[in-house]
Amino acid sequence: MHGGTFAKLWARCRKAGLKVIADLHAHGGVARRSEADRTNPMIARAGHIAIIVPDFAVGPIPHHRLGIYEYRGDHAWNDHSGADSGFFYTGLWS
Repeated sequence: MHGGTFAKLWARCRKAGLKVIADLHAHGGVARRSEADRTNPMIARAGHIAIIVPDFAVGPIPHHRLGIYEYRGDHAWNDHSGADSGFFYTGLWS
């Protein structure tokens, strides 16, 4: 999305009572943050989640191959990627 479209998106979300908590985009190859991702978060608010899908999101992508990054503010991130991170619950709901 181009920067100018975000104001319209936020207005629509506010009107509908919604909040954006994550963005999702695809990269070729592995799902690592690029320098542009790191220095220009889609939503520069602490707690925002950036999910990167590998292989341009072609075919089934298991969750452990996703790049999952939590923005901490001031261009700092927590990396929650990988099967052992425990960030996503993938079992049955009780």
